[in-house]
Amino acid sequence: METHLKIIAILHIILGGMAIFAAITLMLFMGVAAGILGASNPSGDVGGWAIPIFGGIGGLIFLALILLWLPGLIGGIGLLRLAPWSRVFMIVISALDLLGVPFGTALGIYGIWALTRPESEALLSRQRAAY
Repeated sequence: METHLKIIAILHIILGGMAIFAAITLMLFMGVAAGILGASNPSGDVGGWAIPIFGGIGGLIFLALILLWLPGLIGGIGLLRLAPWSRVFMIVISALDLLGVPFGTALGIYGIWALTRPESEALLSRQRAAY
């Protein structure tokens, strides 16, 4: 069962890392686009409204991606270390993963199946006794 937990943890770490990388890349892209718009129109009379909109949209998407994927990344790291708190945390994350069709759904089903097994509970509670 430890292998299943490691697979779930690694998948969440990879997906969380990719999403955070995408968020940073998108934020940089939107910032560069706003900078180009500002540099191409120094007077600010035509299209000056586009600069804050680009920055605002980029910032909102950045925040949304971070808020959606950072918990999975943190839970994946905790599960990889077999932290006792990570089991319940990752069950909740796996339930939320069910909404991400098709890959999130598959990961959510696999996560719920593996994390609700008695062997997983015993493995993680044994780690609790070691603390």
